[in-house]
Amino acid sequence: MNATKRIYRSTAALLILFTLLLTINYIQIRQDKADETEMDSSQLARLAQSQGYIKWVDFTVPAEAMKDALNKDLSTYGSDSHTDWIFLLSYLGTRYGGEWKSYRKSDLDAVCEKLKNGETPETLTANMKYYDYYYEAYQAVLGGFVGAWQRELPNKETGAPEKTETYGLKVFSPIAEGYGYSHYDDFGNSRSYGYRRRHLGNDLLGEVGTPIVAVESGIVEQAGWNQYGGWRVGIRSFDNKRYYYYAHLRKDHPFCGDLKPGDLVRGGDVIGYLGMTGYSTTENVNGMSVPHLHFGMQLIFDESQKDGNGEIWIDVYQIVKFLSQNRATVYRDSETKEFIRKYQVYDEHFAGYSD
Repeated sequence: MNATKRIYRSTAALLILFTLLLTINYIQIRQDKADETEMDSSQLARLAQSQGYIKWVDFTVPAEAMKDALNKDLSTYGSDSHTDWIFLLSYLGTRYGGEWKSYRKSDLDAVCEKLKNGETPETLTANMKYYDYYYEAYQAVLGGFVGAWQRELPNKETGAPEKTETYGLKVFSPIAEGYGYSHYDDFGNSRSYGYRRRHLGNDLLGEVGTPIVAVESGIVEQAGWNQYGGWRVGIRSFDNKRYYYYAHLRKDHPFCGDLKPGDLVRGGDVIGYLGMTGYSTTENVNGMSVPHLHFGMQLIFDESQKDGNGEIWIDVYQIVKFLSQNRATVYRDSETKEFIRKYQVYDEHFAGYSD
């Protein structure tokens, strides 16, 4: 009987000791994770400050969060309490440490409530060590998306285009209104043609000939053939921060009209047509197995990052989802057979803009 009690006590003691060791190990793991997070944040800060410009951006803001922040911006525009949507996203991005999987709309509401009660962006971010990094990074991604501008909208009675001063989303889906497409988050997937590399964009699957639209106004920097992207167009935003890449355009008739480097394009302009060219050293070859648009966005904080090992390409899957709310209406011109936007937009870079 005594021997049985001794065995029981020994077993219980071992279980207690084992539980204690597990608890200590768990605490150590949590601390290690916290240290890793702090190390990542420190790395981001160094990237932001090293040589005066950012070297790396991981943009993971979900479309839902962008829509929620935009609605806060639009609903307060013109009031004394106007709230900048990029501030809201940057504040939460800093708070989340860039990990947007934990996003809740209530977090956004709480920030807006603080602003409503007298807090300012400066006071709210005073103790946020890495806020400046997130704001600069998110500003580079979203800086040209929202603002006051002039655009044509259909007259409610006649349907005829009417020039209107408005404030809101100035960028468009890369796929014209009325044309279907499908996509999933394929950023970072492996590609092997030519050499093994990561996929640095989002593939939008659709029908050959679907009109492709300029997301944002800017300057055409590339329009021609590349063995990887086939017929492709590259457009730089007017603030020089964003480079939009549209690849695998249609064989034989890839571009809209005589589009060429140096041309100015408006957000919403038709720039080309969806196809399946590329993956060939021979020009004008359909080397892709499925028709699709490869759409990418490169961030440029310094011109040395435009080409080479310092390039920054971000995952645009959530951005494409976000842009689906604003699709350009187009029609086919009976004479030129080209597709043209139906409603024009105006800004200071183009004729027709009025202060």
